[in-house]
Amino acid sequence: MADEQTARRVTRRRVRTRANLLDAAFQVFAAKGFGRVSIEEVCEAAGYSRGAFYSNFASLDELFFALYRQRADLIARQVADALAGDGPGLDVPASVDRVTEVLLLDHDWLLVKTDFLVHAARDPAVARSLLEHRATLRGAIADRLGRDRAHTALPAVLGDAEAAAHAVVAAYDGVTTQLLLDKDVDGARAWLKQLLTALLTEGGAHLERHPGIHPGNHPDNHPE
Repeated sequence: MADEQTARRVTRRRVRTRANLLDAAFQVFAAKGFGRVSIEEVCEAAGYSRGAFYSNFASLDELFFALYRQRADLIARQVADALAGDGPGLDVPASVDRVTEVLLLDHDWLLVKTDFLVHAARDPAVARSLLEHRATLRGAIADRLGRDRAHTALPAVLGDAEAAAHAVVAAYDGVTTQLLLDKDVDGARAWLKQLLTALLTEGGAHLERHPGIHPGNHPDNHPE
């Protein structure tokens, strides 16, 4: 019994240590950028030794990917939960409202995500893992869009639900790129709502203009 209690305490402490390291790493990566951060800096920010770091992660790359996976999984759950709220039918405007209200649009996360994308572009193994996570997110969206369309049919130009899911993720990527530059979260949510509604319904030509959104703020008008 004593051994089991000790094992549980060790496990809880290890989980807490790992979580603290991830939280500290997120702050350091957002402030300085991946590639400019050392293991020592992460340990100092978390208040742990290098030993604590290496008992949880083999390298800074491994921690970086764990951090990305944590946030990417959160976004996938947010989208899936929002899309699950319609019941058996698909009500695109209502679903878009829920998605854009709960979706994580955090500037620091976007800084870290951008670093990760650049890192993945130079490392085929990391790129494969990243593609798998993006496929999971698209799969959750496609699954919901592919169900009963009694409320709203998808525009024919999008093709099937999988193609529509690709469009949704591309829209999110474009809006978050703009957010990374102007830091206007409210504007990003408003534009994402309008863009997704336009993509997923036939009413895109009749969108209401949000006061903070104008052609100059459209992501396509700001080349990367």
